[in-house]
Amino acid sequence: MKSTPRTGLSGEQVLVVGPSNRISFADARMPAVLATPWLVAHFEYAARDAIAGCLEDHERSVGTFVEVEHLAPAAEGATVTCRTRVIHISGPVVTFQVEAHDGIEPIARGLHRRRVIEVDRFARRVARKQDRAESDR
Repeated sequence: MKSTPRTGLSGEQVLVVGPSNRISFADARMPAVLATPWLVAHFEYAARDAIAGCLEDHERSVGTFVEVEHLAPAAEGATVTCRTRVIHISGPVVTFQVEAHDGIEPIARGLHRRRVIEVDRFARRVARKQDRAESDR
């Protein structure tokens, strides 16, 4: 790392609930709302972006843990702000407090952990797994 992320470092992602990120099982009785997997994805994006400036060119961060309580629905058309804040650093592992708000009420909160990795080493590991999977077919 170029620099160690500091406690309090934050990130933010804003999204609008729409066809690309709502639940797929909406019907006449069940309104379309923000799907939890998309909420989690935006927490990951915000956390990744928050620490990106601390990384060397050959490093990236990958998500390793997510614990999110989805508290309330965000209706189609709502603007949701996902915020992340560094609360703990242990070597290459950075832990974030995460929260989302739809402008009316909090819709989610939780924890997210990321690990700083060396890209080439990671790519070699993935290639080995792909080779193994192909040879097992």
